[in-house]
Amino acid sequence: MNGTDVRQFGIHTYDQWTAMWNGDLDLAAKIMAPEFVLRYAQAGTEAFDDVRTPQQLADIIAAWHRERRGLRFVAEGAPVVDLALVDGAPTGLVARPYLASFTGQDARTVARSGTDTLRITDGLISEVWSVSSGSAGRTFYR
Repeated sequence: MNGTDVRQFGIHTYDQWTAMWNGDLDLAAKIMAPEFVLRYAQAGTEAFDDVRTPQQLADIIAAWHRERRGLRFVAEGAPVVDLALVDGAPTGLVARPYLASFTGQDARTVARSGTDTLRITDGLISEVWSVSSGSAGRTFYR
């Protein structure tokens, strides 16, 4: 794997992270480390504090979708990829802004922007920092 391949690996991993959040829950077992840490800064995400395994993450994403009709995540902006091969496996950070949208209780579209930073260790996501504009927030891009 060369530098271009490592960059593409990082972008692909972020795309899989997004697909997992869009309901492809089988990806949790494929892209997440056996044990990891989630750090969600926005209010209302305290339930993520104790999630440590791929199955727990898949379960909470499914619950998140049940509470937010039509929930959809889309990567926005340019990815930032800072990965290197360590003992032959991609290790480092990948970050990218995202747009999350869903249908609110009043039938209006709710849209929020955020940024997820993924720490990748031995080719798997081992830690995530996530910040968003929150319930009273806005979007980055129009």
